[in-house]
Amino acid sequence: MKTITTALISSMVFAGLAAPALADGATNLKAAEVFLAANKKKAHIITTKSGLEYKVIKLGKGIKPTTADSVRVNYKGFLANGTVFDQSKEPIEFGVTQVIPGWTEAVQLMPVGSKYRLWVHPALAYGESSPSPMIPPNSMLIFDVELLGIPGK
Repeated sequence: MKTITTALISSMVFAGLAAPALADGATNLKAAEVFLAANKKKAHIITTKSGLEYKVIKLGKGIKPTTADSVRVNYKGFLANGTVFDQSKEPIEFGVTQVIPGWTEAVQLMPVGSKYRLWVHPALAYGESSPSPMIPPNSMLIFDVELLGIPGK
């Protein structure tokens, strides 16, 4: 297995390269923490109390959803190494609380019409328990999310 040191991860982050996603959960967690610590220092990155990091790409003017709502979105999910693990091919609808905690938190911050990029710490994503072989344990996940609407509102 490839060994990645904190110095290597830091140099990759500061060179603008994403930290790789690896199969080892402990290494992935360390890589995520190093990456997020550097990422939050960049311009226009907002960090919430939970550690969710996001950047507003486009700010909508609509209402914000609550945990009682369903939302209609377009999204693309990828790992820190750029590997796409999921994306909507057409708008998809789901309950705000039916997704990972990072999404639940982020979507409630978004007015309808917004597009955000999210950097989701493993603790706000799947942690050690990956739902797919495409997502290694303790992976930081990155999402581009466009909030299209709140059905019924």
